[in-house]
Amino acid sequence: MPNNLKVPIKTAVYIDGYNLYYGRLRGTPYKWLDVMHLFNTILTERSQNESVEKLHIFTAPALATFATHGTDSVEAQANYYRALKTLYDDRMEIIFGNHSYDRNGALLPVFVPRQPYDRTHRVRVWKLEEKKTDVNLALKMYRDASRRLYERIILVSNDSDAEPALQAIRQDFPKIMIGVVMPIKPLTSSQTYRRASGSLSNIADWVQQDINDNQLEQAQLPLQIPTRKKPIKKPVHW
Repeated sequence: MPNNLKVPIKTAVYIDGYNLYYGRLRGTPYKWLDVMHLFNTILTERSQNESVEKLHIFTAPALATFATHGTDSVEAQANYYRALKTLYDDRMEIIFGNHSYDRNGALLPVFVPRQPYDRTHRVRVWKLEEKKTDVNLALKMYRDASRRLYERIILVSNDSDAEPALQAIRQDFPKIMIGVVMPIKPLTSSQTYRRASGSLSNIADWVQQDINDNQLEQAQLPLQIPTRKKPIKKPVHW
């Protein structure tokens, strides 16, 4: 290799899929997102000779019963992840948790505007919870750090539940640079969005506090992706 060419710095990306979807993609035309392209672009803009060695997505399979488009939503999610694996193979890892819910309904206090909390005033609701995602993400980041697989890591989340894992990596492996990308919309004067997590920002070496529409628009998958069998197509309702 010529002496003037530097070896790219190995970087891994860990995406909280639930946080990315509900924090930034839901209700937008950008769900067919090429996450590898997006984060390679973000690293290119940083101009620090970083390269995405591997990208990990932590999520849970959609449930038709609770999805807006029923079985179509389940199929859309499956096709999306199949598209990413088709394009990036071993550079892309998708780790699934699961959803849980009480079939009898969860008994929760009713919210009444301008009234104090009253635990005696309750109603049964469907309460869907994503399980294992946070733990899977935290364990994977820490285990990869302990194996010295990457020189730098990027967490894609605005969930402060990831703070203990990042803090442990910071203390035990201080040479690993930590970046955090918040999957939230840029703040405008006319609308209020979720605030960036201060606890994650305080641990990270660098932070990108939002993902803008242009970044998402420029990182869309092809409308049709060839495979050895039928091509994978972008879902109609996406």
